[in-house]
Amino acid sequence: MDEFGIVDRFFKRQSVRRKDVSLGIGDDTAVVSPSDSRKLVVTTDVLVSGVHFPEYTEPASIGHKVLAVNLSDIAAMGGVPAWATMALVLPQADERWLEEFSSGFFALAEQFDVQLIGGDITSGPLSVSIQLIGVVTDDGYLTRSGACRDDVIYVSGTLGDAALGLKIVKKELIAPKADRAFFLDRLNRPAPRVKLGSAIAPYATAAIDVSDGLVADLGHVCESSGVGAIVDVACLPVSACYRRCLSKVGWEPAVAFGDDYELCFTAPEDNTPAIERLTKELNIVVAPIGRITGDTMQWMHGDQRFPIHEQGYRHFR
Repeated sequence: MDEFGIVDRFFKRQSVRRKDVSLGIGDDTAVVSPSDSRKLVVTTDVLVSGVHFPEYTEPASIGHKVLAVNLSDIAAMGGVPAWATMALVLPQADERWLEEFSSGFFALAEQFDVQLIGGDITSGPLSVSIQLIGVVTDDGYLTRSGACRDDVIYVSGTLGDAALGLKIVKKELIAPKADRAFFLDRLNRPAPRVKLGSAIAPYATAAIDVSDGLVADLGHVCESSGVGAIVDVACLPVSACYRRCLSKVGWEPAVAFGDDYELCFTAPEDNTPAIERLTKELNIVVAPIGRITGDTMQWMHGDQRFPIHEQGYRHFR
């Protein structure tokens, strides 16, 4: 198959058909019609084989993850995703691989009403790039720069599971079969917190998705907001599977390693009841882990200083 045959067979078959798409796949550009009362939010992420996923990762998981990481960015802004474009680089036109990859992508796209409206396919070392476009209201989006002194710091879900999945892939950790499957699923199929992001937007002051590790990502919020923070590592939310490995791995993977794609956000303490109500309605666990301060970052474990040895994932060191 050539690239046009690939598009016709594997990427025009999606079930999502948004009313705000005037022209989708098949022309030189797509045409969409956002509402006059909303702003666009735009993000792009690229996943490269051997860097962002192991070379033998299942194609359906790659399709899921490449969209999930972009959805997580939109979630951190309090936005609602709408349209996506894809740049796909393939070493060969493998029909089975394309069938599974596109199925994984479209399963998640359907869940969040995202329509693929265009892109490009070429040959080369395997990589996938998604540009995702969403919408926010004029006064309803979040940034990294709004955190205020005395705000409570929250984290959704659990941290460190994807890091332990990577350790298993690298044969650096041996875990029971059920725990192993859980960690690998968290690594390969993250759950973007889109509904949480849009729900907390009226109550939070700042937000970021935890992609490069809590140390790095909370650090970005503090730097952008001109504040400090104090975090109690003992309050970090970790899974039951992680706790069973805690004596082997310690707290470092939950503190400093990435690929969780949970939300870290700040909010005034007065908004705690509203946040608790919303998260209960969404059935998403959100844990308070510390407070915003007016000075430097402090990492504690109870009343003891917690040493930070890792500073989060960096593409170039």
